[in-house]
Amino acid sequence: MVSTPGPRNVGAIDPNLKTSPVLEETDEESYELRQAVPDGSVCYFNGQVFASGALVRSGSAILKCQQGVWIEIGPADPRNP
Repeated sequence: MVSTPGPRNVGAIDPNLKTSPVLEETDEESYELRQAVPDGSVCYFNGQVFASGALVRSGSAILKCQQGVWIEIGPADPRNP
């Protein structure tokens, strides 16, 4: 059986490096925050650029790049939500 790699593990946010805002799916201010992001086609995580739609793992969360912000879409370990 071949295992497929999951989302790239990017580690924890380093406050000294450029990282796009991280929101939960239910955050009411997500629309306003997306409008304030200058380049909504990419997200940054610790200085690295990710295309819209990219999935990454940070700690115990899976994040998805959507219009310049990271959206927390679920746990990194589906067996331990």
